[in-house]
Amino acid sequence: MARADEPSASNRPPNIVMLLIDDWAWNGTPVAMDEAMENSRMPVLQMPNVERLAREGMRFRNAYASPQCSPSRVCLQTGQSSPRNGFTVYMNDGRQQYYNEKQFKGFPVVSCVSDMTIDDDAVTIPEALKPLGYVSAHIGKWHMRGDPGNEGYVLHDGDTNNTPGNTLPAEANQRLPSDLTDPKRMFSVTAKAIGFMEDQTKAGNPFYLQISHYAMHEGRECLPATRKKYARHPAVQAYYEKIGKTSETVKRKQDPAIWLGMGEDLDGRIGAVLDRIKELGIEDNTYVIMVSDNGYRHRFLPGLPQPHHAAKWWVWQGGIRVPMIVKGPRIKPGSAFHKNVVNYDFLPTFVDWAGGDPKALKDIDGVSLADYMAGKKPDNAFRNRMLYFHYPHYRTTMPHSAVVSGERKLLHFYERPEIPMLFDLSKDMGEVHNIADKHPIEHKNLYDEMISYFEKVGARIPKRNPDYEPDIYKNAKEYETRMTWGPFKGQRALDEDEDG
Repeated sequence: MARADEPSASNRPPNIVMLLIDDWAWNGTPVAMDEAMENSRMPVLQMPNVERLAREGMRFRNAYASPQCSPSRVCLQTGQSSPRNGFTVYMNDGRQQYYNEKQFKGFPVVSCVSDMTIDDDAVTIPEALKPLGYVSAHIGKWHMRGDPGNEGYVLHDGDTNNTPGNTLPAEANQRLPSDLTDPKRMFSVTAKAIGFMEDQTKAGNPFYLQISHYAMHEGRECLPATRKKYARHPAVQAYYEKIGKTSETVKRKQDPAIWLGMGEDLDGRIGAVLDRIKELGIEDNTYVIMVSDNGYRHRFLPGLPQPHHAAKWWVWQGGIRVPMIVKGPRIKPGSAFHKNVVNYDFLPTFVDWAGGDPKALKDIDGVSLADYMAGKKPDNAFRNRMLYFHYPHYRTTMPHSAVVSGERKLLHFYERPEIPMLFDLSKDMGEVHNIADKHPIEHKNLYDEMISYFEKVGARIPKRNPDYEPDIYKNAKEYETRMTWGPFKGQRALDEDEDG
């Protein structure tokens, strides 16, 4: 029985559980992020608990993140965009301060380095929530360097990256071992997270729990029985036939049955968290967020065209648009939100839920989504606000940036500044038709706003390379990808897995 001076469950600050999934495309779940689009979901994959989340909560059609996992995680923790926080890639030797002079010599532009850690003066989620009475834990993949304990997490796994989630040796590329019991550490990560929920519930503490799964990142792993189930699926069998393999000869990294099995096993762990929340009697006062850290491109399902252009590491839609579902108090079951949201909105939203003032947070870019999740209609200021994406690096990519505002999107490639790029996402989600030449004033206004913002927050900007060597560039790895997914005038050619 509750004490007379003890607040009722309905009056306590809500618990917040973040399920952060690694490398998961907007269309990578069985839940349609856009009910009018068949290719906004992965129909082969069985994830009943993710579908349960969607029934009990709100789907977000236009959720965005950074194009790579580490920058995305920093945005989430700080409420800041990548150009502001400076952590734009997990790739820097620490001895250069602005330009990356050592790599990619001879390329058209000199790319930039990135911050190495979260800035000391940035306020993170647990630091913002602690004064409001919260205890915070981060279980699983960190991948931001530094000590999570220094950011306010009382329970964590340390400075983890992708490595702990790859439980199989590199040479195990052919088959899954028959005794694999904790693929991608999803079972042990979940058990530790549930233990934290139990401890805080018993102590009567409101809590923030971030469960950062190593799935669905490459290094495919799943329970052998789950893989066996999907290896028999007709769509998977058709893929084996297409690549000239069988379920016995396909390599682990090529095998869609393991990827699908990984998804279903992950769904079981999501279900274990949801079930324990209910058993603990805190379901009515707990928010659960499921979101991906970046966009991705899943290519293996024949007959299902890609909804987006490009993939991870690019700020095309394929790299930055992600699945997102939220359930909790005041959120209408089975609802959908169709305006733009971004992962740096989470910090102010959590502060709002916790009873704090999100407007008191300094030097952030996100806004609270709490009222919108509760049914408030977005005004013009929210609908047309600018979301900034900045990837001033070479990888498979070339340095580029983007702004999304309402239904318009501007891209800027530092190699080819003479090619203006503008897209109408309401009609052209695949970014096939560059309309900048038809709307030059609109392009200029968005571009000027972007550059002004970059200058304001001190974003690093690439520069032209006076020692550019065309032959070196053309012979470099990933040159063809850069040309295929780089800037274009007019209409681009569709990739073979797209359908115009």
